[in-house]
Amino acid sequence: MNTEEPVNTSYAKAPNQTLTIGGTSFAYRELGPRGGVPVVFLVHLAGTLDNWDPRIIEPIARNRHVIAFDNVGVGGSSGAVPRTIEEAADDAYRFVTALGFTTIDVFSFSMGGMIAQDLVVKHPGLVRKLVLTGTGPRGGKDMDKVVGVTYYDTLRAALTRSDPKEFLFFNRDAVGKRAGKEFIARLRERTVDRDAPMHLKGFQTQLRAIQRFGRSAPSDLSVFTMPTLIANGDNDRMVPSVLSHDLHRRIPGSELIIYPNSGHGGIFQYHADFAPVAAEFLGR
Repeated sequence: MNTEEPVNTSYAKAPNQTLTIGGTSFAYRELGPRGGVPVVFLVHLAGTLDNWDPRIIEPIARNRHVIAFDNVGVGGSSGAVPRTIEEAADDAYRFVTALGFTTIDVFSFSMGGMIAQDLVVKHPGLVRKLVLTGTGPRGGKDMDKVVGVTYYDTLRAALTRSDPKEFLFFNRDAVGKRAGKEFIARLRERTVDRDAPMHLKGFQTQLRAIQRFGRSAPSDLSVFTMPTLIANGDNDRMVPSVLSHDLHRRIPGSELIIYPNSGHGGIFQYHADFAPVAAEFLGR
């Protein structure tokens, strides 16, 4: 008789879990088959566990152990929001090593991609494969302008009673508006045990951390020897698309995908195209 529990590949049904390390409680969710190298998801500015697109995370979880977690001070995780991206990377390292992993794959988006880069710089042997989406390098040109764009689009969203991500992640043409509304609807598929939204003070702290990252001296990305997949839309207003090209030039052997007529959330607008590509890349 088979007594094994069925593998959960539904992000909406993944139970909330907590892991306490040195007084800090990390909230996280797992899905997919256990065993092997896990894929750890690093989330965007103000992102909680509920901000991952299930159409991205679930295709990967069909064959891989997926772990998503709340950054310190965000959602269900306790503590104070880190003032720098380096500190956030240190927190990520504490979390994955406390779970017992010495090797991980990373899927990152936006600020999560900045955290991923600092994680690799500090712990080059930890990450086996790296996915960087909607992000850019430390010291990247115009990276620090994300603060102004974010406040401007948040105001525009408030005036139309929309979710700010509809403005920040998607073009404001007919295609982009539709993609934005569909994305927000997918984020609401989970109806129980949802995270509390990011508080304003923590949001401002994260924005300043991104600004510092953008104004810092560049990291040496030539030391990134793991297979790396980079993706973005062709009209990213938050983290300019040119920075994805910059990452591609600076990370040896990296692969680059730029989706047409799309913005910061290009991978979400083109989830049907991108999710299989990402799953294949991580499964090689």
